Amino acid sequence: MILGIPKRIVIIIAVVVGIVLIYVSGSDKQSAGATSSPTGCKVAVVADVLNVRSAPDPAAGIVGKYNKDAQVDAQPVVQGGFRKIAEGKWAKTEFMQPVAGSKCG
Repeated sequence: MILGIPKRIVIIIAVVVGIVLIYVSGSDKQSAGATSSPTGCKVAVVADVLNVRSAPDPAAGIVGKYNKDAQVDAQPVVQGGFRKIAEGKWAKTEFMQPVAGSKCG
């Protein structure tokens, strides 16, 4: 017994409180990521598969891929028909569409 409460009840309460804390902290991260981007620009992939290249050039090496409907943080930089996703990551703009409310320029 702890403070007059059976040990089993204390353990159950601790587990429930732990689950609630994990749920609350995880839902904050998910909602923040879904509604904002560090640059203010978020795009959705409209191609079945979108190749991400190392430079804004169709001949540049493929460094990654995104599937259709993926939402990706991006930069408001467009060069030669490619949008900068991150340093060393570019994707063709015709296969991406800015998400409503984002500031992609």
